[in-house]
Amino acid sequence: MTTLQGRTAIVSGSGRGIGAAVAHKLAAHGANVVVNDLDEAVARATAAEITAVGGSAVACPGNVTEVGFAQRFVDTAVDSFGGLDIIVNNAGYTWDGVVQKMGDEQWDAILDVHLKAPFQILRAAQPVISAAAKRESAAGNPVTRKVVNISSLAGLYGNAGQANYSAGKAGILGLTKAIAKEWGRYRVTVNAVAFGLIETRLTSSAEDAETIEIEGREITVGVNPMIRQAAQHIAPLGRLGTPEEAAGAVYLLCLPESDYITGEVLACSGGLVG
Repeated sequence: MTTLQGRTAIVSGSGRGIGAAVAHKLAAHGANVVVNDLDEAVARATAAEITAVGGSAVACPGNVTEVGFAQRFVDTAVDSFGGLDIIVNNAGYTWDGVVQKMGDEQWDAILDVHLKAPFQILRAAQPVISAAAKRESAAGNPVTRKVVNISSLAGLYGNAGQANYSAGKAGILGLTKAIAKEWGRYRVTVNAVAFGLIETRLTSSAEDAETIEIEGREITVGVNPMIRQAAQHIAPLGRLGTPEEAAGAVYLLCLPESDYITGEVLACSGGLVG
């Protein structure tokens, strides 16, 4: 299928989990994809997996919060594929704690990755998108581009122990709605997907005590097993989602059929709310 043939996408945090599933999904439908991950080997491996099955992908490893990363990310798309059509702001992680025990570093780190980095990527992309829109308009061949920002049910309803994450994921919704109004003149749709519990290493059982390394910090990730179990009972679909199902929600907002949908938030949670 080639519904996205000729489109170029950048997907942050796409070496693993939901991001990798999004990268594979977009590439499988014809898009050129720039894959990003903190771990260079992981980013390059995912890009290689895509090309091995006939897709088109390159890697742009690095931390999305690093100074200069946003411009490098955008430049990689332009230099490798000649343009930029789809932006998926997906990179992120959790660093939980109740408010009275949460330090400024813990707060800032999560706000930086979930809100500041997407803002910086969109800011870096604006000149490319604006120039392309002007060229296409002058030629009588307008093109609709797509931005999909990743949020969470925590951003819609809050989550105990996640003041930082909930604030970041709520903030990305405000950013989504603001940029939708700013970029409509460029024929860019800007939407968000709010995920519920999707099976990834970040939502594995906390009993497994998995850790991730971010800027030299070892951060424990995972979800309370009682919450995982309860969510499966409460969700109308009765289970957690898969990364491939999560990628499907992002893909819907990248299709031409969604060209008149902008400034919206799509919940992908199996019906789970709150």
